[in-house]
Amino acid sequence: MAGGTVTLNDLTKRFGSQCAVDGICAEITGGEFFSLLGPSGCGKTTTLRMLAGFEEPTSGAIVLDGADVTHLPPNKRRVNTVFQHYALFPFLDVRANVAFGLRYQHCSKKEVSQRVGEALDLVELGPYHGRRPAQLSGGQQQRVALARALVLRPSVLLLDEPLGALDARMRRTLQVELKALQERVGITFIYVTHDQSEALTMSDRIAVMNRGRIVQVGRPRAVYDEPADAYVADFLGVSNLMDAVVRTPGSAARPCAVMAGDFELEARGGVVDATGLVRLAIRPERVTLHGYRESVANAIPGLVERTVFLGSATQVMVHLAAGVTIQALVANGSEAASWPAGTPVQACLPPAALRVLPCDPAANPVEQAAAVPAGAVRPAP
Repeated sequence: MAGGTVTLNDLTKRFGSQCAVDGICAEITGGEFFSLLGPSGCGKTTTLRMLAGFEEPTSGAIVLDGADVTHLPPNKRRVNTVFQHYALFPFLDVRANVAFGLRYQHCSKKEVSQRVGEALDLVELGPYHGRRPAQLSGGQQQRVALARALVLRPSVLLLDEPLGALDARMRRTLQVELKALQERVGITFIYVTHDQSEALTMSDRIAVMNRGRIVQVGRPRAVYDEPADAYVADFLGVSNLMDAVVRTPGSAARPCAVMAGDFELEARGGVVDATGLVRLAIRPERVTLHGYRESVANAIPGLVERTVFLGSATQVMVHLAAGVTIQALVANGSEAASWPAGTPVQACLPPAALRVLPCDPAANPVEQAAAVPAGAVRPAP
């Protein structure tokens, strides 16, 4: 199966006065697992539907392997779609469900049998070819839907939250299997999800969307470690976000000095040459906790508010002296994991882990200015 290169040129979709997709541009290389990540209403599914040909763009272009397919109907594109609800025919067995689309490709019976067998082997459902959908688990039904799409040999496979109906354990298992399958078939997968763990686990690159626009594109680790703004930091993973004022702008050679409430901190990541109001971001796993009497650089004193056992680690909520709360993720068995509520601590925010991010331009500047002296910190849920 040949991979497909997809180019989105200023793609826009309006529904009346509502702009669902606002002039997005993206270059998706052949054989890439590319995820569109964002909350409900951000435009990711509308983008996928335009790629599939189910929605007509208001403006812009969709180019597949060098050919403009913007106005082609779905059956004229080498694109296929797997939906969250698999839409399997309940009265047909697995083999007939997978073979259904081939009846429109004028294939011989021998070719149909061969291609269906190959597709079922890809998803490891060969022994189940005679069962009907009601006799399969949710995960097996999802594999049938994948085989039905792959048997048509598309250049691009579009997946609209196909794991959303499964339980958490099955989703984790199929995340790994789906990525392995994509690598075996070697075609482009464009995957829509609001689940950050799915995007991080499977993607070669992630496009984070907000309000109909792509706000950041990059490899999972880069987007996670280096969010472009507070929205990305807050949505992808868990972040502590803190309002601050720049005291001394930094550069490539020196850190940025900021005031978070009454406390001065240094930050080496993000927009270190910023001035005025900014947001500070740090992941909970990068926050380190120390005894209150210890001398710790780049720290703010506080009290342990509560601890939450997460299985692989312990979450410690710390109420800072500025009157706000952050969270730290510590290893089980460490001293910090067993501190009771009310324990005085020093919360260290290492300069290399602390990122300076621009304030949201849509926010009210009066409200932002009022919030800064209080050193507001907002941990993601």
